[in-house]
Amino acid sequence: MRVVVTGAAGMIGSNLVHGLNRLGAKEVIAVDDLTDGPKYRNLLGSTLADYFDKDEFYRRFAAGELGHIDAILHEGACSDTMEHDGKYMLETNYRCSKTLLDACLAQGTRLLYASSAATYGGSETFREEPAFEAPLNVYGYSKLLFDQVVRRYLPTLRSQGGTQDGQVVGFRYFNVYGPREQHKARMASVAFHHFHQFRQHGHVKLFGEYNGYAPGMQSRDFVYVDDVVAVNLWFLQHPDQSGIFNLGSGRAQPFNDVAHATVNACRALDGLPALTLAEQVAHGLVSYIDFPDALRGKYQCHTEADLTRLRATGCDHVFSSVASGVSGYVAWLAGQPSN
Repeated sequence: MRVVVTGAAGMIGSNLVHGLNRLGAKEVIAVDDLTDGPKYRNLLGSTLADYFDKDEFYRRFAAGELGHIDAILHEGACSDTMEHDGKYMLETNYRCSKTLLDACLAQGTRLLYASSAATYGGSETFREEPAFEAPLNVYGYSKLLFDQVVRRYLPTLRSQGGTQDGQVVGFRYFNVYGPREQHKARMASVAFHHFHQFRQHGHVKLFGEYNGYAPGMQSRDFVYVDDVVAVNLWFLQHPDQSGIFNLGSGRAQPFNDVAHATVNACRALDGLPALTLAEQVAHGLVSYIDFPDALRGKYQCHTEADLTRLRATGCDHVFSSVASGVSGYVAWLAGQPSN
């Protein structure tokens, strides 16, 4: 199988590359923009058949110059939820994806792509239906706009009972965390930041009370990147399944749980016993700061993936809890070189 991964040096993309290699895939083609050169480290240890700069790849693939490609795992995007340049966001996340979709349909290439839970915005229901989609920022809108295009194509696909060959799958990622996200800087996961805060300062910080939620009790559906890879690869092995699906753990857990798990995992590395959250707070290991004004009205205080549609496909993957996922992630982070 000849598979392309766009955004291949990013967090999810690089983990997909490694996952494909573990699955035995040898013809893996990486696509990215390595202007940020150190991102190459995420691909160390992987086996690649080729590498393309993103601009060259999209142009040549659309022109049919790259030969037959079985599937594209499209992770390339601008994922900065604080980016306010709508023109850039729509060109990067919508227009690029739409052009890629057109080329995939024309060439019979399967497309599995990254959508986002940001499409739901302030909704209290996280089900893959238009009634619950109300993005709070242009990032979420750029993802929703492409999902809407895909919805129009889905009835024509043979996997949906239509007449056109191909598989198209969109994954609405919830809060993904795990190895190979260091290049994301401020957009890296809270687990990543908590690990480094604790190692450098001996404590971690969380947002205080906001929107009726007690300190640290804003909750998200945190999903470990290994689980994201597993579900992507399950769909790659089940080409008869198409659609737009939530990809989260199906559990909402408060940020307090992440802080608690990170601190205890770091303490375990130092041979220290686990503490309750209350004990961590009492010892100053977990503290709270005022909720930032810049995020008011633009912040999802609760997300929880409805996995009904995902499970209906037959995908029965068991997702990690925050406690187990963060423990594994902290062990991985502790083993990385300091520079």
